[in-house]
Amino acid sequence: MADSGRGRPKDMDRWLGDGGMPIIEVVGGAFTGYGVDGEDLGWAIGTFTPTDLACNPHGITQAGVHSLLLDACMNFAINAALPAKARTRGTLEMKTETMRPAMKGEPYVMRGEVARLAKQVAYGEATVRDPDGVLVSRATGTFLLHRPDPEPAPPG
Repeated sequence: MADSGRGRPKDMDRWLGDGGMPIIEVVGGAFTGYGVDGEDLGWAIGTFTPTDLACNPHGITQAGVHSLLLDACMNFAINAALPAKARTRGTLEMKTETMRPAMKGEPYVMRGEVARLAKQVAYGEATVRDPDGVLVSRATGTFLLHRPDPEPAPPG
């Protein structure tokens, strides 16, 4: 369980694995951890071992699969940093860059981080790296947030 940084624990363990989206597991991704750093900024980590469905006939992961996983990784990190019932609503903008091929059956590591949290939007970044830490792909994104209205104070 992660601490939202605002004194409220945020338990997102049920989203470990496929993040609540079966397509993540189908392409070979899995979320393995999350948390909040000392600046109340969230992070998420995971693994990626590309499957046949993630790759073209030459065994190279399609760029759209990188985008799918990096988007989900940024979302997970942002949600880890938000208090209780607040959450991401959608991706407003995202840029993905693939620098090296991710090959079918090879292991990779994903990491998403919150760059900045504002009232209505959050900014995230995520990477996929090989076991030696070499950058394979990266993304940055802007996400719309849903922050529920505060509970009214009890009469008194």
